[in-house]
Amino acid sequence: MKTIFKSLLALTVLSMVLSSCGNGDSKKKGALSSNAAEKVYVAPGEHDEFYAFISGGFSGQLAVYGLPSGRLFKVIPVFSVDAEKAYGFNEETKPMLNTSHGFIPWDDSHHPDISQTAGELDGRYVFINGNNTPRIAKIDLTTFETTEIIEIPNSAGNHSSSFVTETQNMLWQVLVLVFLILKKICQLLNTKEILKEP
Repeated sequence: MKTIFKSLLALTVLSMVLSSCGNGDSKKKGALSSNAAEKVYVAPGEHDEFYAFISGGFSGQLAVYGLPSGRLFKVIPVFSVDAEKAYGFNEETKPMLNTSHGFIPWDDSHHPDISQTAGELDGRYVFINGNNTPRIAKIDLTTFETTEIIEIPNSAGNHSSSFVTETQNMLWQVLVLVFLILKKICQLLNTKEILKEP
C-alpha cells in the first residue's frame, strides 16, 4: 500500500513539474502573462480610490475592502462578539449586544448604507441592520468601530434595511413581517378601516 501511494505521489509531482514548464511560446495568453494585476495594483503607501463595505451575513460583522486593489482593510465586529478585539466582552461594547430578549451576541448582518448630507454620501457613518433581531447599528468611519446599536421595538424581519434619508434626519427600516401582523390584528378586530391593503 505504501509503495502504491509513493508511486502515485511521485507521478503527481512529476506531472506537475512537466506541465508547469512552458514550451517557450511567448504568445501564450495566461493569467501570468496578462496585465490584469497591473490594472488593480495599488502600491504600498498609496490609497485605493474606493472602499467597499460588505455585510458579513451570519458572522454579524462588516468587512471593509479597498477598491480596486481588493485588499481587506478591516473586519468590524457589529452584532457578534470578537475576542481578538475584546468586542462584546469589555464595558464599552458588551451593553450594545443587549436586547429586550437578553444578551444576544450574534446576528445576521445585512445591507450597509452610508450616511448622507444634502443627498451626497458624506462618509461619516455606515448603518447596517441585524436580520434576526430588529437592530440597526451605526459604525463611525473616523474610527471604523461600532458606536451604537438600537433595537426597533415591535418589529421583526428587517432584512432589507437600513435606508438613510438625504438629510440623515431619518433612518428607514423595512420590515418583512409588519404588514402581515397588522393585517392579522385587523382581522381579529374585524375591521377594515385601520389598514387598507396596497
